[in-house]
Amino acid sequence: MKELLQHLLKLQSLEFDETGGKSVEAAKTALRAKIPLQILGHFDRLIARGKKALAVVSGQVCSGCHMQVPLSAIQTLKRGDDLQLCENCGRYLYLPSEAADESAVPPVTARSKKKPRKAKKTLQAV
Repeated sequence: MKELLQHLLKLQSLEFDETGGKSVEAAKTALRAKIPLQILGHFDRLIARGKKALAVVSGQVCSGCHMQVPLSAIQTLKRGDDLQLCENCGRYLYLPSEAADESAVPPVTARSKKKPRKAKKTLQAV
């Protein structure tokens, strides 16, 4: 799946590249041949609307629509099992390379001993 996402990212960058040429068109057709038709169809629909088809997940938030992504979708992205779509905007989600290497659970730190609380001073009635 990582290879497929890389192909989609390259294709997206070529689609939004202003400089056109025969080499760019050849690169696009070569990349399109490596992507399954269902995925390519969804990709083309988003591009036709002028939207980017891929969005980075940063801090459990889709960078396309700025909505929170479910943790289960993030876990699937980290495992690399399947492609995930944003439930709100429909973009393909991907993790930056450094976030994919981190584990989902933050490391456990040693807890310091708690200090006993001081008793509150109360006012005594005179």
